[in-house]
Amino acid sequence: MSSFPPPGLDPGPLRGHLDRERPGLVSGPLEARLIEGGRSNLTYTVTDSVRTWVVRRPPLGHVLATAHDMKREHRVISGLHPTAVPVPEPVLLCEDASVIGAPFYVMEYVEGTPFRTADQLAPLGEERTRQVVLGLVDTLVDLHAVDPSAVGLGDFGRPEGFLDRQLRRWGKQLDASRNRELPGIDELHAGLGRALPQSPAPTVVHGDYRLDNVLVGADDTIKAVLDWEMSTLGDPLTDLGLLVMYSSDLGLPHSPVSTTSGAPGHPSPAELIERYAARSGRDTSALSWYTAFAWFKLAVILEGIHYRYTLGQTVGAGFDRIGELVPLFIEHGLTTFQEG
Repeated sequence: MSSFPPPGLDPGPLRGHLDRERPGLVSGPLEARLIEGGRSNLTYTVTDSVRTWVVRRPPLGHVLATAHDMKREHRVISGLHPTAVPVPEPVLLCEDASVIGAPFYVMEYVEGTPFRTADQLAPLGEERTRQVVLGLVDTLVDLHAVDPSAVGLGDFGRPEGFLDRQLRRWGKQLDASRNRELPGIDELHAGLGRALPQSPAPTVVHGDYRLDNVLVGADDTIKAVLDWEMSTLGDPLTDLGLLVMYSSDLGLPHSPVSTTSGAPGHPSPAELIERYAARSGRDTSALSWYTAFAWFKLAVILEGIHYRYTLGQTVGAGFDRIGELVPLFIEHGLTTFQEG
């Protein structure tokens, strides 16, 4: 690791805080490294050369008020850690921004691979690829089977009116980042609002569920589900719609938005829906609405990232191409909605 601290995390103050709050946890000086690939909250590995941990903090610069809540992320992984859902063991939450410049939390490091592209997944071969992606669906079913009240998450969200509130929330997020014309996005937003489906019973939802946000072990099983910043209580089919969107062919070679759909053996969106329906017992007949909503939601997220990039507030590679993807996501959303 480099001897220079990465942007947003000085290991010295972090070590001091850990020594005060968890005496004996750290056995030597800490070194930190920013994990590339994140598009929102910043993720770092830190090590004392004996053990390794992961630190999560909000992005540098101004962020939207409802996003990047470290306390919520820490709370949900704390609740889910004893369940069948694989999550890293939480270590510590710090809401004092004076320590490293922002609230943050620390969790155990989990060994595994986040597959971000079809090229990365392809060497597994067709059968292993198929099993990894089907395992992703099975883990989602496990998440949606958790009783929120039984794990201290009964008040983690307000599931009544969830879809309507989600649409309004993402509309506000769009307005907060809107600095150019985006043809079709208001039409998509309005159409989704006129056709709200009836939600099934609420569950814990991840909010950004995809292969890029899990760690796959050497045995091809899901070792940890990561990036819980959008989690809440709500409609479980929003998670499935997002996974279906990410499992669709985006037609974007070398896209900065991760997709593994082109890997040989990757199950089709229809197969993923069928497996989820069979294992969960939920009705998935309205899934085209949820998939169209996923396209809309990602268009808004990407526009927010593009906006922060134009202000020089984003760390990492690939951000210069994000803005050009937004119209494509809007187009996919409109097509999916109109065909549903």
